Amino acid sequence: MLTVDELMTRELVTLKEDDDVVRGDDLLAEHDIRHLPVVKEGKLVGLVSHRDLIRALARHERSPGSPPVQVRDIMTRSPETLRPRSSVREAIHKLLDRKFGCVPVVEDGDRLVGLITETDLIRLAGRLLDKDERH
Repeated sequence: MLTVDELMTRELVTLKEDDDVVRGDDLLAEHDIRHLPVVKEGKLVGLVSHRDLIRALARHERSPGSPPVQVRDIMTRSPETLRPRSSVREAIHKLLDRKFGCVPVVEDGDRLVGLITETDLIRLAGRLLDKDERH
């Protein structure tokens, strides 16, 4: 059985709850990613997507002079997660059924260890197709 820990992205870019959403937008652009886990003391507390940031920044631009929007104000709290030993099949179903772009991967006590993304699964599909075509 192929497991999530065999495919997940381990080198993560993260945010803290009190970060400004502009920082999140900068990180997405700098690292060419679409999702940012939000951590507190290494534990997952939320998730921010590119769409979340676009919405927040657009609203903030319409309200000049308002205080900066913090990540805690826009993040999805307690997002659904997977464990490293979860099957890739379970990850695929979670992404498809729930229309998620990613699912954080956590171990004991919600310690963030990775992220499984649509891109990770597309890479797998590509490898499987290449292997099939070679045979």
